[in-house]
Amino acid sequence: MEAGQEWCLQCGAGAPGSLGAPNWRSAAGALAAVAVLVLGAAAAGIAALSKGAAKPHVVTTTVAQLTTPTTTTPTTTPGAATTTPKAKTGLPLDAVKPPKIPLTAVTPKASEKIAKAPSAETKTPTTTSTTPSAPANSGAGVSGERTNEESKQSAILLDTNAATTYNPYNYPASWFGDPSLAIDGDTSTAWTAQVNPATAPSLAEGLLIDLKAKEKVAVLQLVTSTPGMTVQVYGANGHTVPSSITDPVWVPLSGFKVVKKRHLRLKLRDSKKAFTFVTLWVSKAPASSIGTAESPGHIDINEVELFPTS
Repeated sequence: MEAGQEWCLQCGAGAPGSLGAPNWRSAAGALAAVAVLVLGAAAAGIAALSKGAAKPHVVTTTVAQLTTPTTTTPTTTPGAATTTPKAKTGLPLDAVKPPKIPLTAVTPKASEKIAKAPSAETKTPTTTSTTPSAPANSGAGVSGERTNEESKQSAILLDTNAATTYNPYNYPASWFGDPSLAIDGDTSTAWTAQVNPATAPSLAEGLLIDLKAKEKVAVLQLVTSTPGMTVQVYGANGHTVPSSITDPVWVPLSGFKVVKKRHLRLKLRDSKKAFTFVTLWVSKAPASSIGTAESPGHIDINEVELFPTS
């Protein structure tokens, strides 16, 4: 170095004494500034790298969320996590396939065909059943004259005390049985009336039925174990029973009828009129029921039913 030169232009070394305290301080400050800049650049690079790496972290978190449902499906990878929800949505599509069970509806059609065969078979018994049913009704009917109209109707419902003995000529009460037995629905029991041998075969007593209200009566049905007696039906209105069968309050609802069989069905007149009282009047006893003074006979009324006007 030449005189007065403080720095070597080749190696950059300083002349002795050229690097004083102030110069070292400036160099240290420069180095510190350079270090700060280097650290700032490094921090900026790290920040940039951290931002770039944040995206993969987000991806990994979402993949973790998608992989949780994939645990329900075997042999699935996290990368195919998006396909697993599709597989789940595919399950309802598979569930829709069972509604193809309408194919089983074809089976009922076959059963319907089978049902048609029995229906055709049932037609045959129905026609055969109707044929015997007509004679069964006519032969087993109460009077042998029952019709389909009667089978469709029900008898008028009577109170248990609706039947009483109609005894306008004051015969001894001991001559008569319990009138409620004639409306109890049991044909093995009967209301009985003794026949007076002195006046036989004439009788003058009957069975009175109190309907409790006005009713239109079309048919009287009778069951008796002493056929051969002569009966007649009367109807009346009012609050009290007429004291005699000859009272004009009584309206004849039938003519005199000889009961030739155990069962009798009487069609009544004035079926369009309503009556409160109906009496089955017995005017003549059968010869088999006359008896003697020591052993008098009797007539039996086993059952009486009244049918309303249709």
